[in-house]
Amino acid sequence: MTIAPAPAALAFRVDEVLSTFLRQQEPSPLLDAVRRFVSTGGKRMRPAFCYWGWHGVAEAGADDNPAIFAGAALELFHCFALIHDDIIDASTMRRGKPSLHEEFAGWHEDQGWQGDSQAFGRNAALLAGNLCATWAVALFDQCHGPPAAKALFTVTRAEAIAGEFLDITAQARGSGPGAVERALQVARLKTARYSIARPLQIGAALAEADEALLSSLEDFGDLLGEAFQLRDDILGVFGDPARTGKSVLDDLRQAKPTVLLALAWRRSNRRHAKLLREIVGQPDLDEQGAAAVRDVMIGTGALEETEARIERSHRQALKVLNSLYIGETARENLRELANFAVSRRS
Repeated sequence: MTIAPAPAALAFRVDEVLSTFLRQQEPSPLLDAVRRFVSTGGKRMRPAFCYWGWHGVAEAGADDNPAIFAGAALELFHCFALIHDDIIDASTMRRGKPSLHEEFAGWHEDQGWQGDSQAFGRNAALLAGNLCATWAVALFDQCHGPPAAKALFTVTRAEAIAGEFLDITAQARGSGPGAVERALQVARLKTARYSIARPLQIGAALAEADEALLSSLEDFGDLLGEAFQLRDDILGVFGDPARTGKSVLDDLRQAKPTVLLALAWRRSNRRHAKLLREIVGQPDLDEQGAAAVRDVMIGTGALEETEARIERSHRQALKVLNSLYIGETARENLRELANFAVSRRS
C-alpha cells in the first residue's frame, strides 16, 4: 500500500516551516545556536503524530498547512524540553554532538572570558530553551486553529513542565517504595502526553474532531507513549551511543529514576542492592561500572520485565488504534509510527 506523504516529505515540510520562521527572527549569536540545534538531527516524530491525527479526521482535499505549522511548533517546544532536560541532567551529548550548554561553555572558554564557563553555558542554554518555548507559541498561533487546539497546546506545555518537576522529585526521593509507580507517572506526563497523545489530539482538534475521538486518541497515545519512554529508558543504558547520539553513562550517573532502574532495585537481592548503592549515582561512573549495573538489570529480570511492559502497552495501543473512527490511511501511518516508537534503536 502506497502511503503519502512519505515520512521524509513530511519532515521536509516541517523543516521548511521551521527554517522560514527562524530566518524571520532578529539575528543574534543565541539565534544562531538555536537554529543549529533545531536543524541538527531529530526524528520529527511529534509533527508526524500531529499530522496523522489531523489527516484521520480532515475532509478530503482540506488544506493541511495548519497541521504542518502545528507540528513545527511542537518540534520547537520539544527543543525547549531537550535543552532544559540536558541542563537538569548534566548531559554532555545530544544527537551525537555536545549538548547546548556544553557548546556555550566551550564558546566561553574559546573567547577567554572571565568567570565560570560551565555556569555561562548553563545560563545561555536556559535562555535558548526559553526562546524555543516562546517561539513555539508564536508559531502555533500561525495555525489559526480552533480554541480546542489552542487549549490542548497550552495543556501540552504545562504537562511537560509538570512531568519534569516530578522527574527531579522522583530522583530526590530515590529507590524506596513506590519508585516504579512514580517513574510511570513521570513517563506519562513528561513523555507520553507531549510526545504522542497531545500531538495526536492537537492535529485532530485542528480538523474539528469531536470529544469522543479526542478521548480515544488520548488512550492510544498514553499507552504508546509509555512504551516509547520505556524503550528510551533501555536505550539510555543499553543503547549504542553511535546510534542514539547520547552517552549510556548519564542516566546511571544521575541515578535517573527510570522504570528500568526502579525494577532493578525492586528485584534486587542483598548483593545486587549493595552493588547498585555503590555504583548508581556516582558522577565518575565509568563503563566498567555501567556494565556491572547492566548485569544486575539482566540478572534480576528488570530488563526482561521492561521489555514485557513495552510489548503489552504496544499491543494494547494497537487495539485502541484499530477501534478509532479515522481514515484508513491515517490508521496505517499511525500503526507504522507506533511500531517504530517501540522498536527504535536511536
